[in-house]
Amino acid sequence: MLSDEQISTQIAHAARLVANARNGVVITGAGISTPSGIPDFRSRDSGLWERHNPMEVASLSAFRHHPERFFAWVRPLLANILAAEPNPAHYAIAEMQKAGHFSTIVTQNIDGLHQKAGSSNVLEVHGSLETATCTMCYRTYRSEQFIPEFLETGEIPKCPHCGGTLKPNVVLFGEALPWQVWQKAQEAVLAADLVLVAGSSLEVMPVARLPVEAAMRGAPVIIVNKTPTYMDVRADIVLRGDVAEILPRMAEAARRALSTT
Repeated sequence: MLSDEQISTQIAHAARLVANARNGVVITGAGISTPSGIPDFRSRDSGLWERHNPMEVASLSAFRHHPERFFAWVRPLLANILAAEPNPAHYAIAEMQKAGHFSTIVTQNIDGLHQKAGSSNVLEVHGSLETATCTMCYRTYRSEQFIPEFLETGEIPKCPHCGGTLKPNVVLFGEALPWQVWQKAQEAVLAADLVLVAGSSLEVMPVARLPVEAAMRGAPVIIVNKTPTYMDVRADIVLRGDVAEILPRMAEAARRALSTT
């Protein structure tokens, strides 16, 4: 484990890379939202998949055959997400983006906290809870039309037009990523002069391969995460710890680095 002095040195090094970046990309996972009270999926003891089999509650096949299981599982999570507020990590990323260092945020999260914190050009590669699509007539609706009643009663949301089940436009297991969003994410990484991975274990494909594609092109890669990732050996800087503590320090150090140049 690194000492406080070593961590400070690493943060200062990362801040210099950030200060020099003009077209960086941030890749975020569930770990960036856990400080906001939203549970992640894979943490031992507290991860959502410790208590539920994802293929039984959050796969496309399960949704088609037993939508009631999905909605029973997602109901408390949805209430949690709607009550959550951005944490210092979200605000630090927004600050570094507004300073001109990062052009794009690629997130695996569906909570919308990056946007709430002020970030722009957020690519939600695993979809969003903002809309839902009917599984029968394929009409799309704003989810806010149905969420309050669903949270209150637990009844499965139905299409006002045909009565079909409404599926939130989030990516389930066995479902393809939204193509246009994924294409934009790949293009952003290919053009990036820095990639910052924050709060992602880099275990879910195809997002997990984005940092290595950047590294192969020679772009620096910074990883901030509580647990190891497969990219640690390829990254320029690895900071093991709480994103809500490390990223604000990085943003502040990058601000100072710019003021002295």
